[in-house]
Order: sequence, then C-alpha cells, then structure tokens
Amino acid sequence: MNDKSDHLPPDWPTTEAGARAVQDELRGRVILDEPGPAPGAPLLAVGLDVAYDDERDVVAAAAVALDAHTLEVVEEATAVGRVAFPYVPGLLAFREIPTVLAALERLTVTPGLLVCDGYGLAHPRRFGLASHLGVLTGLPAVGVAKNPFTFRYQDPGPRRGDSSPLLDGGEEVGRALRTRTGVKPVFVSVGHRVSLDAACAQVLALTRGFRLPETTRAADSLCRRALAAETGAE
Repeated sequence: MNDKSDHLPPDWPTTEAGARAVQDELRGRVILDEPGPAPGAPLLAVGLDVAYDDERDVVAAAAVALDAHTLEVVEEATAVGRVAFPYVPGLLAFREIPTVLAALERLTVTPGLLVCDGYGLAHPRRFGLASHLGVLTGLPAVGVAKNPFTFRYQDPGPRRGDSSPLLDGGEEVGRALRTRTGVKPVFVSVGHRVSLDAACAQVLALTRGFRLPETTRAADSLCRRALAAETGAE
C-alpha cells in the first residue's frame, strides 16, 4: 500500500532548537541494559528505509517484515509524505520519522526487531534514527550504516563475522562488522533494547550473499519503487 501520510505527530518540532530539545528528552529513555532478541530465536525483523524526491520535498518510507530464519518476506508496507524538517546535520531523523512511523503502523504483524538504515548510538548526540524509532515504538532497534560517519575504526579481519570497535575518542559507539569475506564492513550500532553483541549477531544472521542485510535491501528496493510510483503519478 502506498498511501500518502502528511500528518505530523503533535508538537513535532519545526526549529533546530526544538529538535535538539526533543533529542535531549528522548535520549534519556534509551534502554541499553537489555540483551535484545536472542540470535537464532524465532523473530520477525523489520527493515526500514526511505527515499527522497528533493525537488518535490517528498519522502517515501518502507517497512518490510522478514522471517529472520528463512529471510522470506512476511509483510510489507509503504507510506509517502512531505519531508517533515529541514536538512540539519545530526537531526536527519526528524525529516523522515513521521513517514517511517506511518509505514510501520500499516504492518499487521508485530516486529521483534527494527533494522534501520542508519545509526543508533553512533551519532554525535548519541541519538540516531535507530534510537529515536526504538524509543518512540518501544521496540528493540539497531542501526546498520554503510559508512562510519565521523568515527574511527581499525579495519576488521578479512573474514565474515570479524569486527572492530567504532570509536569516538575512547568510547565504543558501535562496530565495524565484516558481513562478507573480503568485502568492506558495515557499521552496526545499538538503537534501543538490544546489546551490541546481539545487534552484530542479528545483522550477520540477516545477511546472506550481499554486504547489507536482507532487511535493508528489501526496504531500500520497496521505498524506491514507492517513490517512483508517487512521483510518476504527479
């Protein structure tokens, strides 16, 4: 379903100062002392991604639920809305969260884990998209990014499953994780209600044959199709 969703949550911030205040408030609600879903246990993992049409100020979001064991798609949903916030580094989640939440709400299944194309604690203010969505939904969430943002890391070993700390000074904010032997790593960070060890294990389990987890690949493809359908219809 590719319904429009231009409704913003009550009191959605419209200024940089307002958004930073929301981040400060919600960051204190992030839960970091839960292990999260056990790797190998039955699980519906939901991949989330967005695509933008900057000329039309439109964002399309996709939520794709996969059986974590078989990686088969169980259900998928999309939503299309207006970009909800100006571009400000460190506040990108505010541009897309209303539309992502609309896509999530259209799923009839209950996610066991949210897998976001982005960051969680690996964020300058320790509150990236995965943390934000985790707190708002109450669901375990992890971030899987394609690059290390501004953080440092040593290249992990060459084999699948090798990892190394993603560091901000001396603080480990995530891990560089090799998901395919000989292929550059992805960057995993905790969002909410899951440990870093479990997050990396889940990402490995969801990744087969490609660098990115199947949750991310499925959501990326779906949101691009949703955006193309929406902009083509205008």
